[in-house]
Amino acid sequence: MRTILIIGAGRSASSLIQYLLNKSEKENLHVVIGDLSLALAQKKTNNHPNATAIALDIFDENQRKEAIQKANIVISMLPAHLHIEVARDCIVYKKHLVTASYVSDAMQELDAAAKENNLIFMNEIGLDPGIDHMSAMKVIDEIKEKGGELLLFESFCGGLVAPESDTNLWNYKFTWAPRNVVLAGQGGAAKFIQEGTYKYIPYCNLFRRTEFLEVEGYGRFEAYSNRDSLKYKSVYGLDNVLTLYRGTIRRVGFSKAWNMFVQLGMTDDSYIMEDSETMSYREFVNSFLPYHPTDSVEIKTRLILKIDQDDIMWDKLLELDLFNRTKIVGLKNATPAQILEKILNDSWTLQPKDKDMIVMYHKFGYELNGKKEQIDSKMVCIGDDQTYTAMAKTVGLPVAMATLLILNGTITTPGVQLPIRKEVYVPILKELEEYGVVFKEQSMSYLGYNPDKELS
Repeated sequence: MRTILIIGAGRSASSLIQYLLNKSEKENLHVVIGDLSLALAQKKTNNHPNATAIALDIFDENQRKEAIQKANIVISMLPAHLHIEVARDCIVYKKHLVTASYVSDAMQELDAAAKENNLIFMNEIGLDPGIDHMSAMKVIDEIKEKGGELLLFESFCGGLVAPESDTNLWNYKFTWAPRNVVLAGQGGAAKFIQEGTYKYIPYCNLFRRTEFLEVEGYGRFEAYSNRDSLKYKSVYGLDNVLTLYRGTIRRVGFSKAWNMFVQLGMTDDSYIMEDSETMSYREFVNSFLPYHPTDSVEIKTRLILKIDQDDIMWDKLLELDLFNRTKIVGLKNATPAQILEKILNDSWTLQPKDKDMIVMYHKFGYELNGKKEQIDSKMVCIGDDQTYTAMAKTVGLPVAMATLLILNGTITTPGVQLPIRKEVYVPILKELEEYGVVFKEQSMSYLGYNPDKELS
């Protein structure tokens, strides 16, 4: 049997494992699931005869190398910064590697060695990055093949709560790593290009410059800019495009409310707060407010954030129980961002019967035969339950499909790469449709960012 080693059995691995086990008999697969927690790995095998669970500590060099040596191909579902040792071992033992993570500089440095050994190191093959690359390149290639010239490419994606499980004023619950949500947008200005002009949004303004999107059947959304939209300019072959923008989708009103935390300083992860372990939620809020001998924490919060008495922003803060005197942070040597994450987890954790939702939206503006056109491509995916979430499905299934395509010799191009070639995206996008990941494309006239120009 052909052995697939999966390193990491966390939430994102459930749909990935299920897919491979369902294919295991027909495809002659033995799936080895390695995790620091043997119990978690065993749970994910679901007692399948073609699955084996092993305790695997990737910091244990002998254990790691032994597991990789026995595999035909390796899937790393570890946090991004932990892939590199696995990747180096894959070079030594000549094993293909698949990850859903962004290509790091250290991973890119292995490109020559991977090509020399005819190895495929497929990265960014999850949701975002992943399905976004593949669905975008499909349309971009189709436009170019017709002789069209790209004028605009915008891409938006968001992990949200499904409408039937949307039960709070923020219209949001954590469907993925809460820490990533709290730290979103930090580390430098957002960069993009709009109508030929380079634009920059500093973190302090990021959540107040949003774009609105309509998705049929699901209503209105907003999107704030990702940190660096420009890095895919050459990757996508869009060196001459006038507008290139990538953003994160939320329900309308989320960004304005989130900006309150940014302005107060609660998303800062650069310093530790004294006595955080015994601090109440109310004291946490008050620590960011000026001293006043008589004004309450509530009044000071309203004043500094300029919240009127009838503003729903105030109700959103109250809903989080931020001003509770008795709830204790309970985190030792915590940063503001870590404390905020703890508070938000109280309210935004998905409940057992909750479902999540993925929304992806691409816009393509192009000129063909002297006429300017636009294609909007939209995808909505709803999760099944808490194990087989929309997030686990859209991250895990492309990883699993790519793994099988590599094993079966459909994907053959060696090296460290993204899923932007036809040999990758054509079969995967087609198969994803069988699992409810379907893009609906709509054609229209292209107006860019100047809707009056066609009328003047």
